[in-house]
Amino acid sequence: MLTKTANAIYIAFGILALILGVIGIFLPLLPTTPLLILSAYCFSKGSKKLHHWLLTRPRIGPMIKDWEDNKVIRPRAKVLSTVMIILLFGYTLIYVNVVIWIKILSTLIGISVLSFILTRKSHI
Repeated sequence: MLTKTANAIYIAFGILALILGVIGIFLPLLPTTPLLILSAYCFSKGSKKLHHWLLTRPRIGPMIKDWEDNKVIRPRAKVLSTVMIILLFGYTLIYVNVVIWIKILSTLIGISVLSFILTRKSHI
């Protein structure tokens, strides 16, 4: 059994991950799926009520259940994520005028997220 302080820390990190995950829906540099999975993990440790609430959201609940139960990312989510990452990171590399180390860092983040997503199972 965790202390109240540990529960509060898990809940705080869960809320932060959830907020960043929702922002990531609109801002492609934030990986939505891993942040929502992190949020579910934190809530599962800190608050069963918040964890249940997250799992019962119609848009994200089934995706999180797939991950928690079987470590599966649905094919549609993989395709959508891959297309968005390639398009938006590619746009940054080609059209955004920033120093080269930011482009390199952006590329490494994109490759890392794609590697994670594409190496997960698609079906149970």
